[in-house]
Amino acid sequence: MKLALINGPNLNLLGMREPETYGSTTLGDIEQTLTGLANEKGVSLETIQSNAEHVIVDYIHNGITDLSGILINPGAFTHTSVAIRDALLGTNIPFVEIHISNVYARETFRHHSYLSDIASGIIVGCGIKGYEYGLLALINTVNNIKK
Repeated sequence: MKLALINGPNLNLLGMREPETYGSTTLGDIEQTLTGLANEKGVSLETIQSNAEHVIVDYIHNGITDLSGILINPGAFTHTSVAIRDALLGTNIPFVEIHISNVYARETFRHHSYLSDIASGIIVGCGIKGYEYGLLALINTVNNIKK
């Protein structure tokens, strides 16, 4: 089983950006932890981070033949990207949407997601631990689809 972790804009700044909201853990730390967890579960995990919407869309398109599932923290694209939504719908790759912070306790514009209604699951406000919860949920989802 091959899964992907996609991180959207500004998540490359984790550990430096707004530590009161996002903590001090870096994206590299998160990727290392998730890769280890994936390996324990017998799963291959590929990671990508991009600040460019088209790069994420192209990555999703290219995964249509070999990705079993996607774990995605779309960052600000959560609230703006119909293109990422359409890529996920078009490829029909199951995905779990994650957010480090509780977006519903923040600015009103963060309350709307273009992805949540088509996601297999959503993890919100659990800090960086949400990545682990999301990966486990995604593995479970993909395993249930295979049955």
